[in-house]
Amino acid sequence: MDRPEYFFDGRITIEDREFLEKYLNGYEYRTSGSSFSAMYMWKEDNNFSWKMIGDYLCMAGMSHLELEQGIFEPFLFPPFTCTGSYDPASLRKTIYEAKDFFESKGEPFSIRLLPKHMIPVIEEACPGEMIFEDDRPNHDYVYLRQDLIELKGRKYHQKKNHLNFFRRNYEYEYVALTSAMKDEAMTFIDEFNRRKDISEHEMEMLLMEMDAMEDVFSNIEKVGYIAGAIRIGGKIEALSVGGRLGSETVTCHVEKANTEYRGLYQAICSEFCSHMPDEIIYINREEDMDLENLRKAKMSLKPVMMMEKYIARFK
Repeated sequence: MDRPEYFFDGRITIEDREFLEKYLNGYEYRTSGSSFSAMYMWKEDNNFSWKMIGDYLCMAGMSHLELEQGIFEPFLFPPFTCTGSYDPASLRKTIYEAKDFFESKGEPFSIRLLPKHMIPVIEEACPGEMIFEDDRPNHDYVYLRQDLIELKGRKYHQKKNHLNFFRRNYEYEYVALTSAMKDEAMTFIDEFNRRKDISEHEMEMLLMEMDAMEDVFSNIEKVGYIAGAIRIGGKIEALSVGGRLGSETVTCHVEKANTEYRGLYQAICSEFCSHMPDEIIYINREEDMDLENLRKAKMSLKPVMMMEKYIARFK
């Protein structure tokens, strides 16, 4: 099944970053996908596009959880405000205009990636008119930054052992990842992917991710990514890329490490977190996409909270 075209006319570009961030940072959304860094990184994979409807920035994307079945369903993010608040009457008008736009293209209308704390906002604008479905595969895992740095206590005992083993047995350096290191970073990504034994569908997703990574590594400073890498013997063997999410959180978008080095995943996570600005309290490590192994790995890091997301549809 062919991938659909972009839904709205506006694209996610570096040139529009300042304008878009007025809205993306205009309210404490606190969900991993609502930052410019996340939207820029996955703009092609998810066909992100935008349009101003009334007072609000409307961002459309394509749901990816059904891609394996060849289903592409466009959705709307919760409309973004630049004022820190929502007016129920104007929000209602925007939602209904967006609904009409979707239906004029023959598509069902839904609001996805809706943070739980915004349900009352939507409900006030459309009282009793919508149903809200818990979207568990898209819940974000949120951790205390200090926990991921120190791995203290019994709950982290095994991971701390891996980290200590790595630090005792390997000479390494942690460096800030810059756009000047793009080729080096892409070599690492390519080698990382070649070691994987995965399904055809997952490989297709990895190849899409490689295109995204090349763009990201070329524009680390322009987009405002926070990125770092661990070199062993002068060669990148692990890297992490994230972005600011509100005033106290950084989202970790990408974390990869060569599993031939025991403890390297724990090391890149700890080092990445320890090099954050002092005001960062939380690390959002995004969702598990309903993948059992990924869910198990994210739970093993002991999140302090889950950022719950919902799907809203008209009754």
